[in-house]
Amino acid sequence: MRGCNNMCSFCIVPFTRGRERSRPVDSIVKEVAELWKEGVKEVTLLGQNVNSYNDASEIEKEVETGTNWKYSDGFSSMCKVKEVGLRFSDLLDRLSSEFPEMRFRYTSPHPKDFPDDLLYVMRNRHNICKSIHLPAQTGSSAVLERMRRGYTREAYLDLVQKIRRIIPDVGITSDFISGFCGETEEEHEDTLSLVKAVGYDMAYMFAYSMREKTHAHRTYVDDVPDEVKQRRLAELIEAFRESTGQCFDSQIGSVQLVLVEGPNKRAPDTELIGKSDRGHRVLFTNLPLRNRNEDGSQARNPVVGDYVEVLIIKSTRASLFGEALAITTLSSFYNNLDREAVANAS
Repeated sequence: MRGCNNMCSFCIVPFTRGRERSRPVDSIVKEVAELWKEGVKEVTLLGQNVNSYNDASEIEKEVETGTNWKYSDGFSSMCKVKEVGLRFSDLLDRLSSEFPEMRFRYTSPHPKDFPDDLLYVMRNRHNICKSIHLPAQTGSSAVLERMRRGYTREAYLDLVQKIRRIIPDVGITSDFISGFCGETEEEHEDTLSLVKAVGYDMAYMFAYSMREKTHAHRTYVDDVPDEVKQRRLAELIEAFRESTGQCFDSQIGSVQLVLVEGPNKRAPDTELIGKSDRGHRVLFTNLPLRNRNEDGSQARNPVVGDYVEVLIIKSTRASLFGEALAITTLSSFYNNLDREAVANAS
């Protein structure tokens, strides 16, 4: 999909990309089918506000109602929603069921568009990656109001708790703006405390830069000095680094399904690099492996596009390091996990 209806006060996207337009579900399914035939194993669904996807192409007459449009609890929007068509959860449900061996990611979403049905689809489909980008922008409710984000700090934290309750192993990433118009030291401290409270896998962090034509440009003064913005940004980055190490360390000892992306550029002859379900970079030694699903198969070295079981043995703040165990399939890996979970529960 393209465009954005959110009209956040700092953002130029609605003025450069226009209102939201969603591609029909069938056209997306057709494109994914073509990618699958070409050997693609992972697809990222893109949009300026991807989880507000609304395929109303089959609706003959659109009416300004919004009565059936569900937002995350405690979130609101300035923009009225037309008659609801197929939503993002419907798109993910269809793609994940028709292409069970293909991974699906998406970016960039807005926190307001995470109704329960979307979270449950993510939980119930193993090939929808358990990674959610949840842009906070700030940890201060007062700054959020000036940004016109449509939620408070408390609503955001409640959503984080709900996401982790429904999808226990989810990885959460975010965006933050340091030094927005009128930001005080206390409001900056609110952002630092939010970063520490959530414990993000990764975050994009920037010092605020005024954009012409935005609501902020028309309404506010860019009054935080550049040196203060940079100092606050450095403190924000440090707060993130302190918490993200715990996230990576917690995965030591786990077995991750890694999609091989190619040789590690620093050791191309001996190491491979790939991506875990949560989107973490995983490095492991390139050795011949048996295929878990082929009895009597000869060992071979993994190639790009293979799913590999990797035991995580070490971590840094940016990467995981592991020991490759076997080549497998996405379905086989998670079916084994499900059986183990049932056995442990009994």
